[in-house]
Amino acid sequence: MNLVKAKKEAQKYIKLMPKFLKLLYKLLKDPRVPAKDKTILAAAIVYLMNPLDFIPDMIPFFGMVDDLYLVGLALLRLLYHTNEQVLRDNWEGEEDIVSLVKKIVEIGVKLLPPRVRESVLGSFE
Repeated sequence: MNLVKAKKEAQKYIKLMPKFLKLLYKLLKDPRVPAKDKTILAAAIVYLMNPLDFIPDMIPFFGMVDDLYLVGLALLRLLYHTNEQVLRDNWEGEEDIVSLVKKIVEIGVKLLPPRVRESVLGSFE
């Protein structure tokens, strides 16, 4: 994926942030989600609601890319620990959430500087 395509895709997915936030919240209530993953999902919600993060949201476009990347990482981690149907059951978007999560992580890798990616990723350790 080239840089121009990654930016266009990111813009499209940033518009889905309200749906991602709703998904995270619904997953917190889903009994099929392991407790440790619920903690990570809750932390992701707090991060999304906080205006101060790795790239401040006041910076157009890139201020939201780190938020998008964090959502992607949290959901990708959940995919490794539970059945993908859990995400599908809670997702209200039209796109396939499993492939969407993988695309979001790929876009984050393409657009975010390594130091920012490492900082976001470090919040899962």
